[in-house]
Amino acid sequence: MNWILLIIAGLFEVAFATCLGKAKETTGHQMWIWYAGFLICLTISMVLLVKATKEIPIGTAYAVWTGIGAVGSVIAGIVFFNEPATFWRIFFLFTLIASIIGLKYVAVS
Repeated sequence: MNWILLIIAGLFEVAFATCLGKAKETTGHQMWIWYAGFLICLTISMVLLVKATKEIPIGTAYAVWTGIGAVGSVIAGIVFFNEPATFWRIFFLFTLIASIIGLKYVAVS
């Protein structure tokens, strides 16, 4: 269950990073809605991370959480913000994903 919480926390990290990107692209009332989304997603992500670390070692949990956030944020950047999807970006994304999976399998819990 803690691994599921950690994955969901990582997805909310992607959501708060995406909200920041969208807030940067907008102005006025719409910008504040994106900032509100950022704060909500940030809070949910942190609460779930704290819950997950009750059973998963902090070093492993934090690395997986940030890894999910990094991979998801790059994918969101490519999909939503027209960032480049070069060979090397995709290659290193896959190495990061492999590292996250590896940490999950060598974790003590």
